[in-house]
Amino acid sequence: MLRILRRAVFGLAIISGLFSAPPPASAADYPNRPVHWMIGFAAGGPVDIVARIMAQWLSDRLGQQFIVENRTGSGGNIAAAAAIASPPDGYTLLFVAPNNAISTSLYKKLPFDFLRDTVPVASIMQLTNMLVVSNAFPAKTVQELVDYCKANPGKISFASSGNGTSVHMSAELFKAMTKCDMIHVPYRGSALAFPDIISDKVQLIFDNLPSALEQSRGGSVRALGVTSPQRWPSVPDVPAIAETVPGFESVGFYGISAPKGTPSEVVEILNNAVNEALKDPKLVARLTETGGIPKPMTPAEFGKLVSDETEKWRKVVEFAGVSVD
Repeated sequence: MLRILRRAVFGLAIISGLFSAPPPASAADYPNRPVHWMIGFAAGGPVDIVARIMAQWLSDRLGQQFIVENRTGSGGNIAAAAAIASPPDGYTLLFVAPNNAISTSLYKKLPFDFLRDTVPVASIMQLTNMLVVSNAFPAKTVQELVDYCKANPGKISFASSGNGTSVHMSAELFKAMTKCDMIHVPYRGSALAFPDIISDKVQLIFDNLPSALEQSRGGSVRALGVTSPQRWPSVPDVPAIAETVPGFESVGFYGISAPKGTPSEVVEILNNAVNEALKDPKLVARLTETGGIPKPMTPAEFGKLVSDETEKWRKVVEFAGVSVD
């Protein structure tokens, strides 16, 4: 997979050099054509849902279409590679999530350095993950899950939205802290995983709250806990996993980055637009419905968040003893 990824980056760099359009003449002209927003996960998943809510708002406000492009695979690294290889003119953006911070240490041979090769643009929101299990699975609480795992080592499988995602690493952290032996089954997005969870081919997932909440509210799966250190405001009846596993925590973030070299004036336009969107009651209501908490930031604040998260997840990767070559 990484060999393919490296070849893809090289090919994208050549294509970008041959066919890229020049940067806009001035920030006042931006945007004067459609903007492509790379999303590392499948349509219908939590990242995709939030991206499309924000893309529609930005399209309406800035007068050019923000086109969501789902580039799935390699834990979101295919999308990151495509964005990084694109011209730094503000017309290709990347949806940033915990997978970008995690991949830096989880993947040993990435053909790019995320912190070095991107510039932070804007924060969108913060959210928790939710542990849900198939309705056929016998455990009704986190403690019952731990007990079942220890009584049946290697017989439980957990889904993820790909290697290196917060969905994956939340489960790896849980395994490490509880000494549970579970088998990882990665998918190209959590939306693709749920049919197998619902049918009990795979028993559980620590999914981002938007899609996990939708499935649990619909009765397709059963919620056991959230990965935030305390109960999450939008689902106060669901206990925090930390109530059973002290110290357990995995809180994610969503935002936007752009290729290194993107003009600061363009970054400022986008940051101002996103922060304005996060003051719009209708948009805030839609994000809140997904279970997220809007978190406007300056580019510098968002950059520090991504850097801090990269260091935090490096420690988790080392603690859990996992890697992808």
